[in-house]
Amino acid sequence: MKVDVLLGLQWGDEGKGKIVDVLTPKYDIISRFQGGPNAGHTLEFNNIKHVLHTIPSGIFQGDKINIIGNGVVIDPIIFKKEIESLGKIGVNISKKLYVSKKAHMILPTHKILDAASETKKGDSKIGSTLKGIGPTYKDKIGRDGLRVGDLLHNFEEKYTSRIENHKIMLTDFFKFDYQELLEECEKEWFEGVELLKSFHIVDSEHMINKALKDGKSVLAEGAQGTLLDIDFGSYPFVTSSNTISAGACTGLGIAPNTIGKIFGIFKAYCTRVGMGPFPTELFDETGKKLRDAGNEYGSTTGRPRRCGWLDLVALKYSVMLNGVTELIMMKADVLDDFDVIKVCVGYEINGEVVEHFPFELNDDVKPVYVELPGWKTDLTAVKNQNEFPEELNNYISFIEDEMEITVSIASVGPNRAQTIFLEGEE
Repeated sequence: MKVDVLLGLQWGDEGKGKIVDVLTPKYDIISRFQGGPNAGHTLEFNNIKHVLHTIPSGIFQGDKINIIGNGVVIDPIIFKKEIESLGKIGVNISKKLYVSKKAHMILPTHKILDAASETKKGDSKIGSTLKGIGPTYKDKIGRDGLRVGDLLHNFEEKYTSRIENHKIMLTDFFKFDYQELLEECEKEWFEGVELLKSFHIVDSEHMINKALKDGKSVLAEGAQGTLLDIDFGSYPFVTSSNTISAGACTGLGIAPNTIGKIFGIFKAYCTRVGMGPFPTELFDETGKKLRDAGNEYGSTTGRPRRCGWLDLVALKYSVMLNGVTELIMMKADVLDDFDVIKVCVGYEINGEVVEHFPFELNDDVKPVYVELPGWKTDLTAVKNQNEFPEELNNYISFIEDEMEITVSIASVGPNRAQTIFLEGEE
């Protein structure tokens, strides 16, 4: 069997959680392969809306196995809150959630270091969610991290050593008063650690590869989006991990030849949270209209998202990097009330129009648009593609022609049931 990969093609918030939930019945195992609790995957079904930050989005579908892979960084405090929140709606995941021994943990001081770093940067800050993800990945790369497996091996000694190193950095370099923040955080953090220890802590790379050998199917769930990839995103306004399909190999411990389908998810328009370049961003009433219609506020931070038209230059770049085999278009219904819909098909840079994603996006990059007619139809009650207005079918066909890839699913609302499989793909 193969590992199918599902990931975002824009700046995150594409709707990955919903589609993982929809596709889960086709798979035996769902596994997150990178990122931390700065990712918020929203799922809505049976009049329930739930946001997951660390736990894979397949957790609501039957008895499927869900794995938090080695590429993920885990905050025990947020993990505990997620488990408790699931418990309140009657979801018990103790038997079907597995955690990689090699996943790194976000320590209380990592979050303090995150805040201290952003404060020190001032106007040049990158817009961190202040969840401690960056400092945790820094320690991982610096060979000084604390892994989930360390909970079972000399944990107290290792924890104390890491914390003391962070205290020195906070005092000597950042001149940051951390004591009160640390005291507030540590008690809750250790409670989260005790809960984490009660789950299956495993060598997940062995578990997944054995499952593949035994004929089990696996869906790898990415977090954030391709344009936030640490290597290929709009650096330095990026996340701290590899969000592209190659990250599934290192984030789960699987070989490249085990990868099967690659589902690339994109919104019918574009959004971005926080700082960083955004060529098609709209600062006018149209941008506000998109934000209001799409309820574009971060599921993790609550921050209003910046909104703009669909950017096919960036989308082609993401498709290339990931080797996407199927496209999934989300939130088509947000465009229901537009007479004209614009799509960026090129960038004008110093008077020249290019169709490739440049080394650096800056104010000199101007979007070149084509205009397509809107459908002026309420899509939220549509049950199949036969009910699509002609203008929506034309919009999808235009994207397919530009990308040279089929759109296999279109989402017309937040609920699980508002998911339309196209051309018999279900």
